[in-house]
Amino acid sequence: MDTADDSRPAETFRNKVYETWRTPMSQILLISVICFCCPGMYNAISGLGGSGQLDSTVAANATVALLAATAASALTLVPPVFDMLGPRACLLIGGWCYPLYSGALLCYNHTHNSAFVIASGAILGIGASFLWVAQGAIMVSYPLPDQKGRAIALFWVVFNLGGGIGSFISFALNFHSKSGTVTDGTYGAFIAIMLVGWILCLFVSPPHKVVRQDGSFAGPPPSRTKRGISSSIRREFRNFSASLANWRILLLIPAFFCANFFYSYQQNSVNGATFTLRTRSLNGAMYWIAQMVGGLAIGFLLDVKWLTRPKRAILGYVFVFVTGFVIWGGGLAFQRWENKIGKKQWLDFSDSRTFIGPFWLYFFYGAFDAFWQSYCYWLMASLAESPQAAAKFVGLYKTFQAAGGAVAWRINALAYPPLTQLTINWALLGAALLFAIPTVLSIMPSPTTIIAQPEKNQEELVKKRTSSIADTT
Repeated sequence: MDTADDSRPAETFRNKVYETWRTPMSQILLISVICFCCPGMYNAISGLGGSGQLDSTVAANATVALLAATAASALTLVPPVFDMLGPRACLLIGGWCYPLYSGALLCYNHTHNSAFVIASGAILGIGASFLWVAQGAIMVSYPLPDQKGRAIALFWVVFNLGGGIGSFISFALNFHSKSGTVTDGTYGAFIAIMLVGWILCLFVSPPHKVVRQDGSFAGPPPSRTKRGISSSIRREFRNFSASLANWRILLLIPAFFCANFFYSYQQNSVNGATFTLRTRSLNGAMYWIAQMVGGLAIGFLLDVKWLTRPKRAILGYVFVFVTGFVIWGGGLAFQRWENKIGKKQWLDFSDSRTFIGPFWLYFFYGAFDAFWQSYCYWLMASLAESPQAAAKFVGLYKTFQAAGGAVAWRINALAYPPLTQLTINWALLGAALLFAIPTVLSIMPSPTTIIAQPEKNQEELVKKRTSSIADTT
């Protein structure tokens, strides 16, 4: 009797942990921590300018290879694997590629083997497509419709905390450095954190085990029908065609293309070309902290309870439009000033009077990145309610996002003048906002919340809901 009584509290605790683990917000927090460790640390390295190397051309070419591989695989390779194996397997496939890339940069510090860096960049591009499609599907499909803005905000805060902490680590390790490259210890710290993130992928729950507040599951269980790889690929190409047939998604492609376009200009031509190494590390940390602030701001703005979803779509659009033109207008003034100075890697935070203006510009560049990408994810979440549909849209998003980033990094590697790069960025952002107007105006009200159902009826409920969503998309 005593043994049985003693086991009850432990069993109750295990049940509570399991139930908490199955909630959408717990899973979003977990995927956020994974992205904190893997792409978050990658962002910290990239934010140093030239990935911490004196010659930024090698990093730029590696990034081109990365983004080209992502563009090719996010659409053709990842969705069939996601459909058959689920998010956990996709995360495990993609996660190990991040420490490989950091290891290649560490190797380059000693051997100057640029081919290894570029090849690891291409491998990381394939791995990143697996990770980001799984992440996007979890973030936009697991929560209830009126909780998606908060879910996006939670992810953006935790994910960018990785870039911020990673950059602070680099700032501390390189505070007294006079060289143009980061230390071996910096890359070693990044590799260790990335490996932790990869291990955490084992704890991701599939959608059919995640229970929302209304009692519904996040998605249906895996299909028991066995399909070959070739048939799955053919089916995904049909899904891709269906995505392009949806004019709402088609009009968002310019916004997807711009989502990573400005990184090359901001990280290499602004941060990498203007500031000293330790100041670049500080700027990189604050850039990602600005993303946390920006993600919180727009996430809660898009979940305002007293506005309908169509009105929230318009509110988000106006917010992104106004902040974008104000921030990039400040960027134009900075670039004209920088061109007159004509120096390279000269500005240190110790010169506070000169430093403060460019610092705040770079901070708001980071905030605007969060505004833009969070709004894109929110629009996709409003158009796709199931994990399978979300994976399809996120794959499309990542394909064009990576294609745009590859073009931008190639422009940067070809050493186009910074003012030219700024002009291209601003023009593309303005055009993308113009194309997105019909999609924003077509956003429909949130669907009626489903009443909680007994556990035994959940599978049938989710199947009906998924089929209705497929008909509308």
